[in-house]
Amino acid sequence: MKFVIIGKNTTVTPGLKASVEDKIGKLSKYFDEDTTAHVTLSVVRDEQKVEVTIPVKGTIIRSEQSSTDMYVSIDLVEEIIERQLKKYRNKIIDRHQAGADLSNYAPQEEDEEDGIKIVRSKKFEIKPMYPEDACMQMDLLGHSFYVFVNAETDQVNVVYKRKGDTYGLIEPEV
Repeated sequence: MKFVIIGKNTTVTPGLKASVEDKIGKLSKYFDEDTTAHVTLSVVRDEQKVEVTIPVKGTIIRSEQSSTDMYVSIDLVEEIIERQLKKYRNKIIDRHQAGADLSNYAPQEEDEEDGIKIVRSKKFEIKPMYPEDACMQMDLLGHSFYVFVNAETDQVNVVYKRKGDTYGLIEPEV
């Protein structure tokens, strides 16, 4: 596993670099040798924040944790990443064994509110994938919804979490 370690408002000391490579390096058994982990260490006021992003086969494993000590933040982020990897591995195994189809779930209707103010905008590359893969990606990122291009229909779809650990799929009408 390769590491790209960046410091924002702090310098990356050899001790911090060794700690990151040691802790996150323990997870290399889950990845190929050419996988690159992007680690950002930052300090804002009293918060010591660690962000780790690892792109893997069309998926992103990501976590960010903060505390008053950088080494504690590194330990916390390593635990979260390991938990996500185990969850991801179990979902892949379950998907291959069960072959569940999420397209049967009806989308949940949402009310529109007036006075909505957009405070942040993001742009990202959308790759075609199946709804089940989009649900896994959403869970790995820890989000409540995920926008993707459906590999079956080539249309933009949205998956979202519902109550009771179920998922919904929003598709455009044709």
